[in-house]
Amino acid sequence: MVRRLRILLTAAAAVGSGWFLVAAANDALTDSVSVEGGVVKGATSDGVRIFKGIPYASPPVGDFRWKAPGPVVAWNGVRDAVEYGAQCPQIPYPRDSPYYAPPRKESEDCLFLNVWTAAEAGAKGPVMVWIHGGGLTRGTGATATYDGAPLAKKGVVVVTINYRIGPLGYLAHPELTAESPQHSSGNYGALDQIAALKWVRKNIAAFGGDSSRVTIFGESAGSTSVNVLMATPLAKGLFERAIGESGGRFGRAVRLSEAEQAGVAFVKAVGVDSGVDSMKALRAISPQKLLAVANFRTQENVDGWVLPDEIRPIFEQKKHNHVPVIVGSNANEMTTLATQGTAPKTLEDYRKRVVAQYGDAIKEFDTLYPANSDADVRDAWLGSLRDAGMTLQMRTWARLTTAGGDRAYLYWFSHVAPHPRAKELRAYHASEIAYVFGNLIRDWSYTAVDRQVAETMSSYWSNFAITGDPNGRGLPTWSPYDAQTEPYLDFGDSSVLRNHLRKAEVDFFERFQSRSQRTTSSERR
Repeated sequence: MVRRLRILLTAAAAVGSGWFLVAAANDALTDSVSVEGGVVKGATSDGVRIFKGIPYASPPVGDFRWKAPGPVVAWNGVRDAVEYGAQCPQIPYPRDSPYYAPPRKESEDCLFLNVWTAAEAGAKGPVMVWIHGGGLTRGTGATATYDGAPLAKKGVVVVTINYRIGPLGYLAHPELTAESPQHSSGNYGALDQIAALKWVRKNIAAFGGDSSRVTIFGESAGSTSVNVLMATPLAKGLFERAIGESGGRFGRAVRLSEAEQAGVAFVKAVGVDSGVDSMKALRAISPQKLLAVANFRTQENVDGWVLPDEIRPIFEQKKHNHVPVIVGSNANEMTTLATQGTAPKTLEDYRKRVVAQYGDAIKEFDTLYPANSDADVRDAWLGSLRDAGMTLQMRTWARLTTAGGDRAYLYWFSHVAPHPRAKELRAYHASEIAYVFGNLIRDWSYTAVDRQVAETMSSYWSNFAITGDPNGRGLPTWSPYDAQTEPYLDFGDSSVLRNHLRKAEVDFFERFQSRSQRTTSSERR
């Protein structure tokens, strides 16, 4: 009977690449799956099997704090996979932040992932692995917006992951480097992401996924992590497509020696004396005390192992992992990212800052970002920060990918979600995520336009995972990026193909930053 039901369902509900099976009855699929470490038992809801809190590496606790992730520790019997695992230690967003989430269970034992699938084992469906944002200091794969069920119904197996963040994920120190067989320290969060991709490579077939068709995607720090994964030789062969939303690392990178110096200062701030057992003492300190240290810079470093060089030259020399990409950013990134308390409020203050920053390029800057009164200051200030920090990064990513011989699809998200502060925030940083996942779950006044934007974006993203091309039936044509016509898709209230995204502004910052970097390099020599 079950075999007959499967045949009928397959004939009736196959979509996309022809493998996808909508599970109309729970007995057609099993909630128990054998993976590395043992058997996990999830649950089925509306035809989607959901497995939460699956360990993909050993707990990075005790002597394993600040070490590369180890293999999964096996368990006895069947492990329940119906609740999310603990999130990695972090300082929560304040309640008035658009990114605030209710407190969750927290532990250093946090290297878990979650799977949503509507496919049978062995179905060989495309896989999408989500890397959360949060500035490499906050976040979890368990955030409600990242629920993978809507994408799973479109024909992909969805995976979300946790990875070490803050000083637990990115602290470098000379003694940690000396401990490492690779003479590296400070890139533990990136190593966790690589370990999760290796787990997917080994285990995703049990969930109906094809290990040779993995798309990595992420937003903000998750997007910069995707950028790092494209650059690191350690991730070669672990994914076939990549999506970056609002974040890249094409500027000057932190070197291991610089990160180690910052680590020495960090250890001193914690109150640990340098000496033979300083790392032992540091590993005994609670995560909360480590997180309380102010001004720790959380970022990957060029260590010669995870990152053999800065990311831009890796791409320019075509030494990156060659895969097609979707990359883009939002129209109002900085309404939530710029520190409002330190932003200029008056035209006089604004003029002082931009003249000091742009020097003899100030006339061109003023033409691109005019401000003639106090009322103009906010938009000019936030617009310049957005284009310098986001729009340029994502265009650079598209350009270097295309120059390397792979397709790139560039986008601009300008749709304004019905946030209670929509007039202030507009198309703010991360506001596209709910539309990408098809999860319009907040208690907001969503309209038919919002639902259409969600359907369109989630379809482009899932099509890309399925075929490597976001285009599909019923969708506006999205042309691949090229350096001459520079096409990009504008996700506004409707989706429109345009050309030359903020070209004059982005060209200005490309020239200015290139000149500044040359000056900095000369001074360092």
